[in-house]
Amino acid sequence: MVVKLGKGQCGGHVTLLFAIADNVEALEKQGSLGAGLCLKDGIEAISRGEPGSFKLDINFINGNGDVGLYQDVVKVLSLEIPEIKNYSWELNIRFSLPVSQGFGMSASGAIAAASSFQRALGISHEESRRRSYLIAHIVERMRSTGLGDTTALASGGVERRIVEGSPYSSNLLIKGPGISEGWTKDIPLILAWKSKSGSHTSDYIDHVEWKKKITNAGLKKMKTIGEGKWDSSRWRELLDASKDFASESGLLLDSKRSIILEDANRVIEANNLEDECMALLCMLGESIVIVPKNLSSLDFKIDTVCNDLRKIGYQTIITEVSKLS
Repeated sequence: MVVKLGKGQCGGHVTLLFAIADNVEALEKQGSLGAGLCLKDGIEAISRGEPGSFKLDINFINGNGDVGLYQDVVKVLSLEIPEIKNYSWELNIRFSLPVSQGFGMSASGAIAAASSFQRALGISHEESRRRSYLIAHIVERMRSTGLGDTTALASGGVERRIVEGSPYSSNLLIKGPGISEGWTKDIPLILAWKSKSGSHTSDYIDHVEWKKKITNAGLKKMKTIGEGKWDSSRWRELLDASKDFASESGLLLDSKRSIILEDANRVIEANNLEDECMALLCMLGESIVIVPKNLSSLDFKIDTVCNDLRKIGYQTIITEVSKLS
């Protein structure tokens, strides 16, 4: 008996500003415009398949995941790769970031899982990579768990999404309707969150009034963020636009996010770091990312800030901006 083994990995993603674009029927053409940070840490998926009647056993390591997400990945993937139904699978998912906190973990998990199954079946890296982004994007839209995370992750680094939709499409896996651009540097980041899970993404993107507020604020910021060359010279502009978006969209005052931001700012001020770093809200979680203000000065007492946040009830992790995909 030949056992199939495959591995997939994908970092998380923090959305800093966005505008919803889901007014077309085709799922691969839905998505969002916006900008954010792709993360080094995320999800690793390892699949093991034995020939026989189809079955899927899912194990979560270092976290609690959504079984339905991975069942849907297999369901959608099997339409493209029917061979997957000829095996009994064990799928192990290892988390390095929490779910339901605004870190794009549903997209990350879907991409990693789809990739692991395809690699187990001997599909080439490039083909499986492209198909994984398409599958993840479709599953995200089916479930209303995300809009543009997969498109963002397809570029990597500090990204902007200038056309909505999946980054790849069709059976040929040619370039899809979605377009994202990224640049990268070694930028350290602090993620901080409360142990309680945040609101579900669909609570916002499927709500008429929230969609209007978010999209109006996001489109306003994309008029400048979406134009011109996208590189490290735009860093401070992105930070300022993200801060404005949180306020103008109304998301800052919703779900006590302002309290989270106030706590982080007090820690920053107590350590005299106002000129070195700033806290930004992660959309759509109840969490923050603390980033350096100046890319030429990346030392902002990261360990001290993390320790101080933990003392007031936050969980933290130190990560960094990912490489380009």
